[in-house]
Amino acid sequence: MIFPTRRPRRAPRRLACCLAAVTLTALAGCGDGPELTPQSLPPRAPVTIPAYDVDAEIAVGKAALSLVPADATAITVTDFDQVRASLGVPDLTSEDPMSDRRDFWERARRESVLLTEGMLLDDSSELMLDHGFTQDDVDWEAHFTTPAGTGWILGFRPDLDMAAVQAAVDAGVVALAGGVVDTEQHLVSLGAVSPTDTDVDTWGTIEGIAELTHDAPAESTYYRAGCVPLSTALGPDADIEDQEAVVSAHDPTDLAPLSAFALSFADGLATARLGAGRSDLFDRAELATDFPTVGELGFEDALVDEVVDPSTGRIGYTVVAPVPAATATLTDLLPFAVCNEVEPMEEPTGL
Repeated sequence: MIFPTRRPRRAPRRLACCLAAVTLTALAGCGDGPELTPQSLPPRAPVTIPAYDVDAEIAVGKAALSLVPADATAITVTDFDQVRASLGVPDLTSEDPMSDRRDFWERARRESVLLTEGMLLDDSSELMLDHGFTQDDVDWEAHFTTPAGTGWILGFRPDLDMAAVQAAVDAGVVALAGGVVDTEQHLVSLGAVSPTDTDVDTWGTIEGIAELTHDAPAESTYYRAGCVPLSTALGPDADIEDQEAVVSAHDPTDLAPLSAFALSFADGLATARLGAGRSDLFDRAELATDFPTVGELGFEDALVDEVVDPSTGRIGYTVVAPVPAATATLTDLLPFAVCNEVEPMEEPTGL
């Protein structure tokens, strides 16, 4: 397997600082109205994500959070409908020739950052022969982890007969075992919150989470509660010397705490969202510069050319290798999201 060559390092590009300074200066000299101070501004109401509605014009990566329990610690959302559009086959379904559908999946695995490859793929033959649908009729898919276990959600295309899906669930098709069918919203889920349970807390109702979402469609999005321990971000093969190399160059204890973050992928770009108003955004972006490559791949073999926008709390990257980008995301090899404390690593025991 051939991996991209590591590019020369440079400081992250600063996108918004100068613009913000110019804007504030201009506003200060405009008009003769009363001066606005923090005390005179009305309190800002918490922004939440509305209940899921299959007909609503809202990005899947955002809408799905209203179905995920509030105690979930990690969430992936893969928008297969957007992946199809990106690869030039927006209307592909199980009704298309098998050769076309096979070509799509081969391209999607190579060219898109898939955080799941589709949980119904292994059962496609049985589903098609017995029930008349396959993974190609799934518009989007989410997986999440909670203290009680794992859960999942499948969003089917709006024109699919959900009676066929209910029949597959009743028949005990392995991938759909235990699923709950919502015919009105075209959903099947396990462990998710129903759109009608408006009194149940979800990720969509957690204060500050809406700021981590995106309004434009993304091929896939990863959400995580809390930060990533430094030892996890370095990878399972890292040792004390690797950790000390990072700490000596960019001490994580100088960073501000991180309560949650998101990483989304679209059109060959990745966007990390950590929340607006962070004073440590450039420091977090620069952490990758001195992260050692442990094992075959490092973070910068997948994501490069970072651009920092402190006004919105975003760090943008170019995706140079989709498969390693997905691997780094799913295994939390994410330098920008490290915790602001360093846990001691145990010395390996010799034989």
